[in-house]
Amino acid sequence: MYCIKGKRAEKIEPVTFSDLGIQENDIEEILRCNIDMICDEEESMLIVGRQVRNEKYGRSDLTAVDNNGSLVLIEIKRDRRDVESRKEAFEFQAIRYAASYATIESPDELVKKVYAPYVEKYRNEFEPGELTSYELGTRKLNEFLKINEAEKSFNKKQKIILVASGFDEQTLSAVAWLNSNNVDISCYKLTPYKLNEELYLHTEKVLPPTSYDDYYVNLMGKPLADLAKKNKITRRSLPRIDAMLEWGVVKEGGIIVAKDKEDEGTLLANGNVMVDGEEKSIASWLKEVFGWSSVQTYALAVHKESGKTLSQIREEYMEQEEIASVDSTQI
Repeated sequence: MYCIKGKRAEKIEPVTFSDLGIQENDIEEILRCNIDMICDEEESMLIVGRQVRNEKYGRSDLTAVDNNGSLVLIEIKRDRRDVESRKEAFEFQAIRYAASYATIESPDELVKKVYAPYVEKYRNEFEPGELTSYELGTRKLNEFLKINEAEKSFNKKQKIILVASGFDEQTLSAVAWLNSNNVDISCYKLTPYKLNEELYLHTEKVLPPTSYDDYYVNLMGKPLADLAKKNKITRRSLPRIDAMLEWGVVKEGGIIVAKDKEDEGTLLANGNVMVDGEEKSIASWLKEVFGWSSVQTYALAVHKESGKTLSQIREEYMEQEEIASVDSTQI
């Protein structure tokens, strides 16, 4: 990482959490409040638990539900030294917790065992009212599953995310092997940098590796046609709202509505929305509307005029361009 001062670039060296005096519990709280640091705009995630104890007295760091209805176990270590010094392998600990969560059969069971105690602990972060923690948890979880169309797929799979500022080779090797055997487990590197009195965190997905086929190249014409011929495109990194504005499929001044809600904002030229006189990113606005830890931005933002989500509009445009580009090469 570099700090630019005029024409000079000053390199900022990474530090360790232990050097900063930051404990695992501190990192856990940072991620609990900012889980979108390890998500992207194509994912939604609802944090439902912290330090949940299983029957064998093990404690999982963070528990979430994602937009596919999968339960997500997020395990955190500070530095590589903490990973290496453990008697029990980092990934094995997470697997044991995931196995215990696989026994949860219904959203109601998750609320009773995990989410209601979480809501009670952080009650000040939820809207005030007369609902009990169980009632509030039930309402929020069911709404999350319904909007993401994940009611029927609830907890059909479990997902594991390991977070640390560094990983040892044995952990990475084990995670790579587990991925190759269809276990959904990933490693995120969270690197701290300190500049003056400010702390910066850089997140990087280490495993599983992202292949070039997962990227949609935002170029029209021949490059797209070539890509379409080679792959049935599966994209992790997709064109954003600025590209959609450039394409003209959405326009400045258009109204964006939160899916299944009455909340709406006016689309601005820079891709943000104006809501009640305040400019916000679409993602941050939707997080406030739904009250979730992270949001699947383009699937939850509805273009009022067309009645389609931004995701649907984007997909339709890309398919049309792909067909047009392929046709043009055949002339």
